[in-house]
Amino acid sequence: MAKAGQKGRTMENRLKELHDHGVSIWLDDLSRARIESGELAGLIETSSVTGVTTNPTIFAGAFKDMSLYGDQLAGLKGQPTDEIIRQLMATDVKAACRIFAPVYQQTAGYDGRVSIEVAPGLAHDAAATTAQATLLRDMVGEPNVLIKIPATKEGLTAITDTIAGGISVNVTLIFSLARYSEVIDAYLKGLERALDAGLDIARIHSVASFFVSRVDTEVDKRLAAIGTPEALRLQGQAAVANARAAYALYLTSIDTERFKALAASGANRQRPLWASTGTKNPAYKDTLYVDDLIARPCVNTMPQATLDAFADHGVAGGDTITPHMEDARATLAALGDAGVDYDDVTAVLETEGVAKFIASWQDLIDAVEAGA
Repeated sequence: MAKAGQKGRTMENRLKELHDHGVSIWLDDLSRARIESGELAGLIETSSVTGVTTNPTIFAGAFKDMSLYGDQLAGLKGQPTDEIIRQLMATDVKAACRIFAPVYQQTAGYDGRVSIEVAPGLAHDAAATTAQATLLRDMVGEPNVLIKIPATKEGLTAITDTIAGGISVNVTLIFSLARYSEVIDAYLKGLERALDAGLDIARIHSVASFFVSRVDTEVDKRLAAIGTPEALRLQGQAAVANARAAYALYLTSIDTERFKALAASGANRQRPLWASTGTKNPAYKDTLYVDDLIARPCVNTMPQATLDAFADHGVAGGDTITPHMEDARATLAALGDAGVDYDDVTAVLETEGVAKFIASWQDLIDAVEAGA
């Protein structure tokens, strides 16, 4: 058996190998306790973590213990609850941005990023989303903040308008390949407008967050209902195939004359980001959505349990996406042949995703009002 120190080095090396294969490791969790204890800073040093993402569900968990927020809450007393929530979130994100500032500087803005999400109730209001994106950027006031905007139909307009204003964006809640194509176009439109306005587009960054595990959850349920041998054999394959097909779209997008013209003026690539990468089915390997989604350049946002699992027994054996892109397309076609309506699956997941974040926002309201 390896000694403790030897095991520690092995675990650290797995994460470093993943990073060296071109995957930026971002923690999918943030809390004031992580910040103040030094745990978040420690993950940069020991686990090759180069960023952190948040969403309303993550903050709902963090706000369950309001003891760390008492003094700030007292100072905000009397303000609307939504405003108090934004202030608390912005404070934590600002602190995290400062922790990741050295990574941001060393990578020229490529990494060291911290995300904060617009209120989910605005998901179908483009103008309000754009206004709040600017507000959150100003509240955090750090150059390495990413504003998360959901990829709803209305969100596409907000993404373009926000990018055009020079604000870096994490596009979230992407499920379908068709919507991802629209997200790519929204990003490029924003860059074109920013360039026309005389902004330095080299300072604008973006990632496109493709949700992974929820695809298998929904598709597997439908395959089980179909029940044919062909359908059952496809269980556990949809999510990885969908993400690999998305990466193929990414490669196509950066090889266009449109992007090349922007790149000549300093434009950054909008990297694919794999979100929701903790496996929800205990029958699947707990590092499935990390092991099978390795390519340069990608981001993988991992909850702590997935980060620990990969550190312990993940496999970073090289590119596991590009050699399998044709197989991914074949798998998606086979799902259709088996009776799974891909467009309906992704529409349901988008609707549910927004609804879950709205429910988490209500949890935030309840926690703040109970602790105030």
